[in-house]
Parts: sequence; structure tokens; C-alpha cells
Amino acid sequence: MEVFGEFPGLLNYWIIIVLMMTGFYIVIAHDNLVKKIVGLNIFQVSVFVFYITMGKIKGGTAPILADGIATYSNPLPHVLILTAIVVGVATTALGLALVVRIRDAYGTIEDDDIQAQENED
Repeated sequence: MEVFGEFPGLLNYWIIIVLMMTGFYIVIAHDNLVKKIVGLNIFQVSVFVFYITMGKIKGGTAPILADGIATYSNPLPHVLILTAIVVGVATTALGLALVVRIRDAYGTIEDDDIQAQENED
């Protein structure tokens, strides 16, 4: 019975694991380069959720000094995640731009077809 009492508190960690494994599976299982980028983004979101989950303290408030408040949450993980989101959008845009250039050069975005064309040359 004690395990079921802790389950809602662990829900974020289960979501993180599911997102991480889903993103990892997409990257490994698919040969389409756009699907690989989507898988990397899903994996990245799992890391974001992990850091935000670790940064929250139960009963903690914003770090503003006031009377009667003893527990504060650390704002640093949230700030770092905001920066990581901006970097993630930029790298996703760069990856998609590279996929467009690869399609122009090879006529496909399938990894196996690109490898076959490279081996012919």
C-alpha cells in the first residue's frame, strides 16, 4: 500500500522515462532524418522536464524574502531550461536546414538511401 501512496509523487519521473525512451527509440529505429530530429526533440523535452522536476521543492515558494517563509525553490534550473529551449529551437532549425540541403544533394532523406549513394561513389 505504501507504494501506491508515493505513485503520484513519482508520476513526473515516469513521464520522463517514457518520453526519453520514446525519443531514443525514434532515433534508433527510423531511417528518415526528419523523424530522427523529432526523436531528438522528444528526448530533449524529457531532459527539460527532468530538470524542472528536480528544481521544485514541495512547499517551496519563489525566492523572495518575506516574513513567515522558510522554504524556497531554486530558480536556477528553470532559468537554465529557458536557455536550453532557445538553444534547442536553434539546433532544430539548423538540423532541418541540413536535411533540406541533404535532400537537394541526394534526392532523399532516408539514411539507407544516402549510405547506398555514398558507397556507389
